[in-house]
Amino acid sequence: MASSAVRQSFTREAARRLLRVSEKQLKSWEQQKLVQPAATYGFRELLALRTLIKLRNSRVPPQQIRRAIQALIKKLRGVEDPLTELKLYADGKRIRVELEGNTMDAESGQLLLGFDPGELSRLLEFRPKENPRAEREQRQAAEHWFQRGLDLEATGAPAADIIEAYEKAIELDPASAGALVNLGTIHFNARNFTLAERYYIQATETDSEYALARFDLGNLYDERGDRARALEQYLAALRISPNYADAHYNVALLYQSAQQPMKAVQHWTAYLKLDPSSEWATIARRELDKLRHAAVVRGR
Repeated sequence: MASSAVRQSFTREAARRLLRVSEKQLKSWEQQKLVQPAATYGFRELLALRTLIKLRNSRVPPQQIRRAIQALIKKLRGVEDPLTELKLYADGKRIRVELEGNTMDAESGQLLLGFDPGELSRLLEFRPKENPRAEREQRQAAEHWFQRGLDLEATGAPAADIIEAYEKAIELDPASAGALVNLGTIHFNARNFTLAERYYIQATETDSEYALARFDLGNLYDERGDRARALEQYLAALRISPNYADAHYNVALLYQSAQQPMKAVQHWTAYLKLDPSSEWATIARRELDKLRHAAVVRGR
């Protein structure tokens, strides 16, 4: 099931399904003021939720996460949202943050490898090129151009105008994985596969946990007939997001065409659990029945 349009705004339910987080857990994080209540989620909001999920899986208490966030905002000039702007991870029961390849305790601000106070002071100024207000305005401008690109796509504007909007978003924020993926998809639909591949790969390098970028890169390889690389990317998307229904669908097709019926059955079954009633489910159910019938015939 190749995706012809990239969705960068997720409903609350879709975001929960993508990240495998319950409504109860999401409301709990909102009540604890770790994230803002929202009906829809963009790329940055999903980043914040992914970080919270990783910390929760490491059994870090919410109160400690909140203390770490508050401490980082206080200590690091120019940082407003540590969950999306920094790489946080759990080390035992402590929260660590990576700064220019060094590791710092999030709450105490102490570097962990014995650096002297001068090194710590330099790292705490790790964003000296801009003042906080200028950086914030630049991020807002990048988000503005990204949203403009989405709006232009929704209204059927000329491709040149859409491309210009996304390119401006990337110019302002080179880590805008959403804009990179959307540019890739525009060029994919125009069959400019080399350029599309470049943007998709850049998006995966910008965010290695971006399942959609892996999925769309898989679509590109599938379209070019490179089934091995397509399968590799679809499976990478599933490692990131095991409930990615479209990826299960495409993986099932590839395994079926490669005469690996048991693996195909596994992914058809997974797909139908996630999407039991769409038109694509009708096709999936038909293919699954064909495989099961063939297995019965072989067993006679």
